[in-house]
Amino acid sequence: MANPPLPANSSVCHPAGSMVDVPKDLVEQIKQLEELFSVDKAKLKHITEHFVSELEKGLSVEGGSIPMNPTWVTGYPTGYETGTFLALDMGGTNLRVCEISLPEEQSEFDIVQSKYRMPEELKTGKAEDLWEYIADCLQQFVEYQHGGEEVETLPLGFTFSYPATQNYIDHGILQRWTKGFDIEGVEGHDVVPMLEAAIAKKGLPIKLTALINDTTGTLIASAYTDDTTKIGCIFGTGCNAAYMENIGSVPKLAHMNLDPDMPIAINCEWGAFDNEHLVLPRTTYDTKIDQNSPRPGQQAFEKMVAGLYLGEIFRLVLVDLHDNKEIHIFEGQNIEQLRKPYSLDASYLSSIEEDPYENLSETQDLFLKHLDIKANMSELELIRRLAELIGTRAARLSACGIAAICRKKDIKSCHVGADGSVFNKYPHFKERGAAALREILDWPSSLRKDPIAVVASEDGSGVGAAVIAALTDKRIKEGNLAGVKHAS
Repeated sequence: MANPPLPANSSVCHPAGSMVDVPKDLVEQIKQLEELFSVDKAKLKHITEHFVSELEKGLSVEGGSIPMNPTWVTGYPTGYETGTFLALDMGGTNLRVCEISLPEEQSEFDIVQSKYRMPEELKTGKAEDLWEYIADCLQQFVEYQHGGEEVETLPLGFTFSYPATQNYIDHGILQRWTKGFDIEGVEGHDVVPMLEAAIAKKGLPIKLTALINDTTGTLIASAYTDDTTKIGCIFGTGCNAAYMENIGSVPKLAHMNLDPDMPIAINCEWGAFDNEHLVLPRTTYDTKIDQNSPRPGQQAFEKMVAGLYLGEIFRLVLVDLHDNKEIHIFEGQNIEQLRKPYSLDASYLSSIEEDPYENLSETQDLFLKHLDIKANMSELELIRRLAELIGTRAARLSACGIAAICRKKDIKSCHVGADGSVFNKYPHFKERGAAALREILDWPSSLRKDPIAVVASEDGSGVGAAVIAALTDKRIKEGNLAGVKHAS
């Protein structure tokens, strides 16, 4: 059965209540919100065209808003990589250490892992304390897994998902801390020797082979188990993509005189798309989010599609409607809880969209419990429609980035490995994104299945980091040292 394209204003959802009993001012307001947040087919195509040119610009010597960082991962895995590798994932809340065994069977892997809490005091403490704590966790893990046995040196893939400049795969200069970290003496410096020194101090049998970003890990982990994967994406608190480019199409690497046909994974950091505000359909609410953010004028695309901001857009609209005396919403109620910035996250919108009841009783309970607001049936209808509109807009805009990479690389069919809380948990995000891809790429309705499909990825920061360590180890042994700082 072919997939018919959805109308531009539609969203994949089941009907809630009927609009018959909704007061005229709220019906009018819902119509206005639909006009404000809907992105039609023509607009999607226009955004995609501009996205392609911005991807190109990011690869140029001059650069552009989208950084397009070369990662020095120089090729896809075959699925036949073998060996035992460690993966370390340094998140904002937890530290995860994994040992991944890649057996001789194609695309198979075994993984054991442990999580360690990232103490809050370390996030604003001294650099030495952070690296020492990480080395402690690595030591505990290795000792627990291997006891007193003799261990050969284990190659380590370090997932460091903070903005970093990488001139080599085993090197990364931190540009700025994110995720609540603010440790002096690290920004502007290579983090690899700092961790290596802490590892050496403990005499651990570990060699830091590759520093990776979680999005590149997602691409490689997915390609390891599914060779039709050509793009890796993250749709979570933030958003990003990685894909494989050929060196000859990266003018900013021309000075290195490398084989133009050599593949290299590019970490797009596409949250910065359209920082110039030329094509994205920004509303006054998007402008307000940008103005009140720690970095105004930056991450324009991310602020419209990432989980961190969806709840805040929703909150700003509701506060605005309440304060407009011509619109009667939450009348006579105290909305102080709703006035708190970032008090609602994307999971709040998910719950609203997942409310299975005709009378939206779960949404009513949610508002009463979290915001101390008793919403009537008409207000609940508006709340539900607003959540759908914001979630649908995010999914449709996210498809523009995927379509742009496919256009740039002339990819006619592939899998896109995707990860992140919004992709995995937000209702209908996958279906809405798929519908938008169909519209942008003009697939005929007679197709039995979509040629480009966005699917759940493998574990990028674990399996992906290990496979990248394996690929790096292999090419060093073969004498391909492009983008490797310490081959020994």
